[in-house]
Amino acid sequence: MKIGLYFGSFNPVHIGHLIIASHVLNESDLEKIWFVVSPQNPFKEESGLLNEFHRLHLVRVAIEDDNRMRASDIEFALPKPSYTVNTLAYLREKHPEHEFSIIMGSDSFQNLPQWKNAAVIIRDHTIYVYRRPGFEPLNNIGAKMILLDAPLLQISATAIRNNIREGKSIRYLVSEKVLEEIEKGAYYKK
Repeated sequence: MKIGLYFGSFNPVHIGHLIIASHVLNESDLEKIWFVVSPQNPFKEESGLLNEFHRLHLVRVAIEDDNRMRASDIEFALPKPSYTVNTLAYLREKHPEHEFSIIMGSDSFQNLPQWKNAAVIIRDHTIYVYRRPGFEPLNNIGAKMILLDAPLLQISATAIRNNIREGKSIRYLVSEKVLEEIEKGAYYKK
């Protein structure tokens, strides 16, 4: 099966993430997308991150009605910080029956050469890149890149967290089920 891996902190998962995932599934040959919840991204500050199990739960709630998508905790058992190359190697070993590709924005694609063992990722995996404003997806690294024009919303997880802390509404920025879980768990209040 052709599976697209959508890596992220998903802190929290929002409508923008879901729209991109659905668009990639509709406009590519991928059969499923796994949201790979990263416990700790080596390029991001860990403070301000909701516990990874809560973030995983929010992703599960967000996609529970779409059998084309799955929430993955694969990186929870791997050494931290999470390096994509290690996760890919682990997944290939555990699931040799699947073909794994990566989904990322053109902003992340520009940074790919700085990733740990980027040459291995580029050599072994197709990368589905969706355009992000201000980041032209130039493929000068020889990647097997498939460029997609996904509908983009200017939604930021940081802005969502700030709205919660300031007592402002996040309705329509996250799914109704995610909103209910965030309120029930009092997430991001501090």
